[in-house]
Amino acid sequence: MSAKQSITVDVVSDVVCPWCFIGQKRLDKAAAALSDIDVDIRWRPYQLDPTIPPEGKDRRQYMIDKFGSEERIRQIHERIEGLGAVEGIDFAFDAIKVAPNTLDAHRVIRWSGPAGPDIQNRLVRRLFQLNFEQGANVGDHAVLIDAAREAGMDASVVESLLPTDADVEAVRAEIATASRMGITGVPCFLLESKYAVMGAQEAETIADAIRQVAAAKARGELDAS
Repeated sequence: MSAKQSITVDVVSDVVCPWCFIGQKRLDKAAAALSDIDVDIRWRPYQLDPTIPPEGKDRRQYMIDKFGSEERIRQIHERIEGLGAVEGIDFAFDAIKVAPNTLDAHRVIRWSGPAGPDIQNRLVRRLFQLNFEQGANVGDHAVLIDAAREAGMDASVVESLLPTDADVEAVRAEIATASRMGITGVPCFLLESKYAVMGAQEAETIADAIRQVAAAKARGELDAS
């Protein structure tokens, strides 16, 4: 019996991107459908708006400044809510009071990678839930520390590192790398660091792309420069 093929999927995303939350749910569905392939998911940083100050901004005013009117915002939210409901997401946009700067969230996500199997996935899912379903401020250190603890991280380490500049430049460098690669929107799914699936595609589309890359890998085609 041959060993299962393993495919790495690097997800470039931001925890305040609703399409990234939808994309995470669809990626999970895709991975579950691929019983013959191990899908190794890793989360990479992206900031929709790095200019937001560390303390965040009033979200209602921020959205009006960005989209122009309450009616336009309502239309956008209604569309996303409908798509989210299909994926089991209960978007609660009205509960979100702060538009946060997500740099610190990305630092914690980075630290969660080596913390243990599946901890990073649990943390990212929790941050999506906190922001979009509970209206929590994912730029707040207390929220991040609690989320880290719930995901299985050593919260005391996170608590000690967050007030410092640890990995600030490393996260910014990763975001800059994504930009140089031509990633201008998220989510973006990078398969084996070679092929990109852009946007919150349907689970079937993501699964098909993973199957194709797995087949190419099995044929030894990914080793070519």
